[in-house]
Amino acid sequence: MMVSRLDFAVKNQIRLAVIAGCLASCPALLAADAMGQIKFAPHRAIYDVTLARSAPGSGVSDMTGRLVYELQGSACEGYTQSMRFVTQSSASDGTEQVNDMRSSSFEEAAGRKLSFNSTQYRDEQVAEVTQGQAGRRGADGRITIELTKPETKALTLPATVYFPIQHSIAMLEAAKAGKRLFVADVYDGSEKGDKVSATNTVIGAASAETADHLPDTLANAERLKPLKFWPIATSYFEKDKSFDKKDGVPTYEMAAHFYENGVSTKLLMDYGDFSLKGELTELTFLPEGDCAGK
Repeated sequence: MMVSRLDFAVKNQIRLAVIAGCLASCPALLAADAMGQIKFAPHRAIYDVTLARSAPGSGVSDMTGRLVYELQGSACEGYTQSMRFVTQSSASDGTEQVNDMRSSSFEEAAGRKLSFNSTQYRDEQVAEVTQGQAGRRGADGRITIELTKPETKALTLPATVYFPIQHSIAMLEAAKAGKRLFVADVYDGSEKGDKVSATNTVIGAASAETADHLPDTLANAERLKPLKFWPIATSYFEKDKSFDKKDGVPTYEMAAHFYENGVSTKLLMDYGDFSLKGELTELTFLPEGDCAGK
């Protein structure tokens, strides 16, 4: 039980690139307009991860790790996200395990296309590989998915499903508009690449009424301090399962302080019977993509 729960935790770290939702009643194509208005800052962020809570019976006695997230590109050409998340966990019976999740994706501007690949290592052995691409087809914007790993498969999704960056941009638009709740279906190619997550996102008050308390030792913190951020908490549900039940329990929850330039701080990842926290320890801003002539 402990191993399967930890595997689930690591597979879902790709969702850190999402960390937000959008109203399911808003067609995904509407978010495309927001792509040209919201501009995320290319950056590399490193988080030190520690165990925040472990419930009795979880089988997790300790967990530490590091998460490296990188965003490159621009609003006009699209964004590339890459992530590596390594954790070392100790079970209550004394056994230890090292999980290493490596993922990357490219999302074209306006959510037209998403290509993705991820590899999960367990104790330095390949445990799972996912690779594929998804694109919007036709006037109605329906999504066609072509998976090549772990197996060849073709899927079709409704136009109302969001890709990760498209989703985050729509959430930020909602936050700036003063909305407090977003609900959305999101596809990010995680796990085996064949699942859509239903999400609820609660958006807190903007930074004028809250505080982030950035570490004094954090380089480039001065570029964050003038910006607004919103405390957000996103719950992920299995589509057509727990999400459709009034008493449905999320499979995973993610909280963070989300800045208007796309940087996240104060990460909290809750898997039910244990949770992890991630503190931003390094932040480097990268060159912006060239939008000349686009």
